[in-house]
Amino acid sequence: MSPKVGREGLERTDPGREAAPGSKGGRRRRPGKGKGGRSMVPPAEFTSYYGRPVVKPSPWEADIPAYLFSGGLAAGSSLLAAGADLTGRPSLRRTSRLTALGALGFSMVALVHDLGRPARFLNMLRTVKLTSPMSVGTWILSTYGPFAGMAAAAEVVGMLPGRRLPAPLRLLQRLGGPAGLVAGLTAPPVASYTAVLLSDTATPSWHAAYKELPFVFVGSAAAASGGMGMIAAPLAEAGPARRMALVGAVGELAMEQQMERSMGIAAEPLHEGKAGKYIRAAKVLTAGGAVGSLLAGRSRTVAVISGAALLAGSACTRFGVFEAGQASARDPKYTVVPQRERLDRGEPVRYQSS
Repeated sequence: MSPKVGREGLERTDPGREAAPGSKGGRRRRPGKGKGGRSMVPPAEFTSYYGRPVVKPSPWEADIPAYLFSGGLAAGSSLLAAGADLTGRPSLRRTSRLTALGALGFSMVALVHDLGRPARFLNMLRTVKLTSPMSVGTWILSTYGPFAGMAAAAEVVGMLPGRRLPAPLRLLQRLGGPAGLVAGLTAPPVASYTAVLLSDTATPSWHAAYKELPFVFVGSAAAASGGMGMIAAPLAEAGPARRMALVGAVGELAMEQQMERSMGIAAEPLHEGKAGKYIRAAKVLTAGGAVGSLLAGRSRTVAVISGAALLAGSACTRFGVFEAGQASARDPKYTVVPQRERLDRGEPVRYQSS
């Protein structure tokens, strides 16, 4: 019996439909079993029309993973700055607020460069669509950005020479504290919404990671911002940064392992090619930075090296996840095989609106 290709592109055979050659009384052998209990059914193979991808790879380029990293760094730094303000650590507060502003500015440049022109970002503010991660994320970023900018501007005013400042600058300086707290409160959604944005697409490796990816990105943001605080703040005030870096790094590594286990075959691109190199580097750098954060309270050199490792590890995580998704979209296996597995389990092939 010649194999037939099903709708999902998988070759299937059903030897149980015909009597085995040489059998007596029309008795059939048990489907899929030959002598010695060995399977007579060849392994399922995936195909696609003319070998082309089932899912079109995203048109995004390196601007997007850079945006993912810098947005997470900005959000984590704002949260760290809010804590430093509440606990009386002015140097850590200042460096974290300025880091948040710089990272936010870079992320906006990367996003606008990908969009093509600034008007496209502004056009997304014309409507609010709660079912769209892009729309919700745009409003989250637009809410967070002005307060983070105001808090950083207050720090700049505080560094100006002279004691007599114009009334508008004195007002801005007074608003720095409340603005920093609002930025800290809105920071966690900024750090996590990009993961929802990726996993809401049809790209196999991104969609398969939808449960754990937000936690991976939040942990990565905390590790990066804590690492930056270890680099920029004096040792006496950098205690919260070291603790934030350690918790973020451990959380990122743990959730990444859980993510890879839950993704099934869609986790393969995380270990292969360019994505595999990024992910392996991210794990080594993040683990090394986490260990270094335990010793960074005694040595400025260790603090700087560990902080740099955490920053690099966070960036590698974002680029690795991005490249893995692109690779999974180019290979039809990562679309077809999970679809067949869901059908075999009696689950819907895709989510349907109620």
